[in-house]
Amino acid sequence: MTQNLADASRPAPVPAAEPIAASAGASRGWWRDAVIYQVYPRSFADANGDGMGDLPGVRARLPYLRDLGVDAVWLSPFYASPQADAGYDVADYRAVDPMFGTLMDADGLIRDAHALGLRIIVDLVPNHSSDQHEWFQRALREGPSSPLRERYHFRPGQGENGELPPNNWESIFGGPAWTRTTDPDGTPGDWYLHLFAPEQPDFNWENRAVADEFRSILRFWLDMGVDGFRIDVAHGMVKAPGLPDLVTGGDQLKLLGNDVMPFFDQDGVHAIYREWRRILDEYPGDRIGVAEAWTPTVQRTANYVRPDELHQAFNFQYLGTSWDSAALREVIDLSLDSMRPVGAPTTWVLSNHDVTRHATRFANEPGLGTQIRTAGDRELGLRRARAASLLMLALPGSAYIYQGEELGLPDVTDLPDEVRQDPSYFRAAGQDGFRDGCRVPIPWSGTEAPYGFGPTPGGPSWLPQPAEWAQLSVEAQTGDPTSTLELYRSALTVRRAQPALGAGTEVTWLEAPEGVLAFRRDSAEGSFVCTANTTGEPVRIPSPGRLLLASAEAGREDGEILLAADSTAWWAV
Repeated sequence: MTQNLADASRPAPVPAAEPIAASAGASRGWWRDAVIYQVYPRSFADANGDGMGDLPGVRARLPYLRDLGVDAVWLSPFYASPQADAGYDVADYRAVDPMFGTLMDADGLIRDAHALGLRIIVDLVPNHSSDQHEWFQRALREGPSSPLRERYHFRPGQGENGELPPNNWESIFGGPAWTRTTDPDGTPGDWYLHLFAPEQPDFNWENRAVADEFRSILRFWLDMGVDGFRIDVAHGMVKAPGLPDLVTGGDQLKLLGNDVMPFFDQDGVHAIYREWRRILDEYPGDRIGVAEAWTPTVQRTANYVRPDELHQAFNFQYLGTSWDSAALREVIDLSLDSMRPVGAPTTWVLSNHDVTRHATRFANEPGLGTQIRTAGDRELGLRRARAASLLMLALPGSAYIYQGEELGLPDVTDLPDEVRQDPSYFRAAGQDGFRDGCRVPIPWSGTEAPYGFGPTPGGPSWLPQPAEWAQLSVEAQTGDPTSTLELYRSALTVRRAQPALGAGTEVTWLEAPEGVLAFRRDSAEGSFVCTANTTGEPVRIPSPGRLLLASAEAGREDGEILLAADSTAWWAV
């Protein structure tokens, strides 16, 4: 059973949680320099001890996020779902899956967050539903004549008996992007499109009923009090007319994000977001839309955040950049230059629930991509990750933190095959299938698993946690001035206190030795300099000013500053 606000079993409806009131900062858009923390609910905190994180667990940990210093919390999907893809296969967009709690839990979470000064952003999955969604199930039961089939992409197959898929598109998770149905009379039927798992049929956004339904879903959650939506696969909802074959000349998956595909980044998606923006603007408190849009260029990403569309888009080009001063400077300039003409803030992100944590990516040789199977040099990876985090938080725009990165967590690269749950792991020729490594539940306290993730020492955890994570828990790091957690807390405190941090759209590059990035940020209240040494050796530089914070101790020698290897420092000027 799923819970709905209309359920007779729940108490009488109460007014929706009030949005956070607009302030002087909010008048220009709170999201423009916000630090947004991603919570992956199943791996954040388990309140009932079943081994799976839940909304009451998140709710209980909200004071931790407030004290960390973030502005908003983005929740990955908690909707009713068969969990074929960890909740990104939604069966009911207006219900909470029982494994995560109830709608009353969601309501309480939103209210508590607002009382603590935190905003709540929820995931929205509009490209596809679960195959258990009522619409899709009816389409199968009613057969080829069902009008509900027009809400998805059902097509006859090719070949003499329709035995071949309608086109050559491949699933992102591997294999054909089409699955053949069986008609009610038991005979082979049409095929349906699923760009991801077969349990995730793609909606047909040319059908007006789909657009109407999602406008209603937006209003449902906005009425509940959420402050915005992170839009999953924002680039995928519209397909090229006729669903033409993809002429690849090679591996389709290697082209993703490098070219405009007939199923990704089609211009028609922008009309949808203009409709959604009008809905968001109807509500008080600066409600926002955030695009997960994998595009060939940052310039095309900017199309999603034009003034009448969404407010933010993830900067995946930055996420995929190696720890190299020249590459970082190039992507920073390109990102700022691309967003400036549309008046949107640039976003910066290093990790999320789909990629290897940056503490592990930076522990390996560059060029291995964003899903890595080897642990690498963990000491080096953590040193670079700390430096990269300070660099990210010094840039103009909004920054995203993925749960656990403030603890310096690495990916778990040695999970046994039998515990893995990433659906792409079980499908040939798809994604690497190692996303489980960044989804292991985070450690809170204690010396024994699940390290405070659940209420009982030695209790269950849906993915096993490494023994060494006892040293990385919130409890173990709190109060240790050298810990990664205290570095993040200090950085977010300084960011709030320094007007030149976060706000604006410009950096002024300063002369620096090879391998060092140095830039200045100015405001009416003062100036700020960031220096990042991406080399493996200490580097001498003139003192930029008064040291505010450093990811590793900065020494002094003969009147100059000695920047530690792979470190970032902030300076007040």
